[in-house]
Amino acid sequence: MVEESVLQRVLAAALRNGGEFAEVYVEDRRNAGARLDDGKIEEFTAGRERGAGIRVVAGSSTGYAHTSDLSERALTEAARAAGAAARGAEGRTTVLEFEARTGSPTHPVRELPESVEKLRKAEVLKRADEAARAAGGAIRQVSAAYADARKRVLIANSDGLLVEDDRVRTRFMVSCTALGDGGLQTGYEGPGRTVGFELFDEFDPEEVARTAAGRALRMLDARPAPTGRLPVVLRQGAGGVLFHEACGHGLEADLVNRDASVFRGRVGTQVASPLVTLVDDGTFDRGWGTLAVDDEGHPATHNTLIQDGFLNDYMWDLLRARKEGRESSGNGRRETYKSLPMVRMTNTYLLAGQSDPDDIIASTPYGLYCAALGGGQVNTATGDFVFGVTEAYLIENGRLTTPIRAANLIGNGPETLMAIDAVGSDFDTWAGTCGKDGQGVPVSAGQPTVRVAEMTVGGTAGA
Repeated sequence: MVEESVLQRVLAAALRNGGEFAEVYVEDRRNAGARLDDGKIEEFTAGRERGAGIRVVAGSSTGYAHTSDLSERALTEAARAAGAAARGAEGRTTVLEFEARTGSPTHPVRELPESVEKLRKAEVLKRADEAARAAGGAIRQVSAAYADARKRVLIANSDGLLVEDDRVRTRFMVSCTALGDGGLQTGYEGPGRTVGFELFDEFDPEEVARTAAGRALRMLDARPAPTGRLPVVLRQGAGGVLFHEACGHGLEADLVNRDASVFRGRVGTQVASPLVTLVDDGTFDRGWGTLAVDDEGHPATHNTLIQDGFLNDYMWDLLRARKEGRESSGNGRRETYKSLPMVRMTNTYLLAGQSDPDDIIASTPYGLYCAALGGGQVNTATGDFVFGVTEAYLIENGRLTTPIRAANLIGNGPETLMAIDAVGSDFDTWAGTCGKDGQGVPVSAGQPTVRVAEMTVGGTAGA
């Protein structure tokens, strides 16, 4: 996207005001989408954006400038601006010889979405609409959306790094609304992978739609959720967002360094049940947060954060790792070239255990089975969280019985980790967008079926 000789000169210009480290991040991003509402294709969208961000570090100061113009003149001006913002004193113009390499994705993309005709993209939306409406007469509204993105990045820095990556993601989402005597209920399903249009070889549009419709229909018979301290069983994949928010963010090194994490100073100590091993894995096969390299050019890695209940490490970006004299963990990420990188998760999940998922339910006399979670809030400094539950059932005498609605899970991240007393042998993931400091990046989270011995359930009925 930019010639090596130009990158060398731009980095030299960035360091001229006394910078200690300089980096150029170049991005060429394409995206496309389609949306169906009430049986009609409402819109097709497509866009492309290119640009570069230049970062200069001098001591504890960082300067950053970005431009949508990839000419050498514009890049040099941005480099000088970033260098001036870093407020260096003496000029340093040494840029090491580039050692070029290309990111090696963990899987090939078989069918680039940009090569797929709009008609085929519209067809999967129509198939989903028909299947959802056929699931039951109570289905009143169906919305479906298709989205794909391809992002090519180039990263070069004054340490001699030069690397490129080509990232392709495809996602399909269906939302259904059902009407019954108790009012409106909704159901949602939205798989996404770092793959091309072959996503639909794994996820049949009709099955995605039936899953969303089934959730809405089952919730028509839901009764108000109980209130109190109960055992909670999280269906495989469903609790991934809870662990992402309530535990994962607290293990990001920038929050730890700002004393905004309940896990600060806990490395080497027990923070979870011995059944818990939590990892962040940027190499996870086809995960929504999978990368060949992070947005600072470091290879994606498999990082064990908690091993058998003991805190093993935090997640690190390049600059914080350099200050500690260690390697980045491949967790430096940014939303676009206009954004500074920061410590972010990729694919964060609990490893599978030994218990049969059915046995976990059967051995629970009374409790709550959560099949899908919604949004929530977490205080990383204390670990306290609240999450909404969008699909749940009572467990009575070891069996799933009545669907319930309007439930919240209220707890504390470390306390929840310590209270896990069963981990299933199954596994699934959840795909979503993680927001932090105004930036959103694709991530996935996952876990096997897990039982928390006791959690606070907030509902509208007596326990």
